[in-house]
Amino acid sequence: MKVKYATIIVEDMEESIKFYTEVMGLEIDSQYDLGPAGTITLLKGEGETMVEIIKNPVDEPGLFSIGMDVDDINTTVEELKSKGAKITMDPIPITVGTLAFLEDPNGVRIALIQHH
Repeated sequence: MKVKYATIIVEDMEESIKFYTEVMGLEIDSQYDLGPAGTITLLKGEGETMVEIIKNPVDEPGLFSIGMDVDDINTTVEELKSKGAKITMDPIPITVGTLAFLEDPNGVRIALIQHH
């Protein structure tokens, strides 16, 4: 598994973009308007891991999840289940591929994504 991104729910998208670009030195990779579901901005620095900031009407601001890129999500989920991992959402199709969630012992969400 490769760490792909850290997802942070933000209260103010523009203020957050300004912080991550002007203060932290990241660059905007891509932005997505999900209509009433919110907006997403992916920011990149050195290396491959990105920061994903999301503003939506549902989630509270703060760290939302750590995203892991996997080659075969179904096999990965089954392996993790066999090791006692708490799978909180079995694989479902999404726009960019397939997504599943699990939790670490501290309740931190880990998103597993198999991209198309």
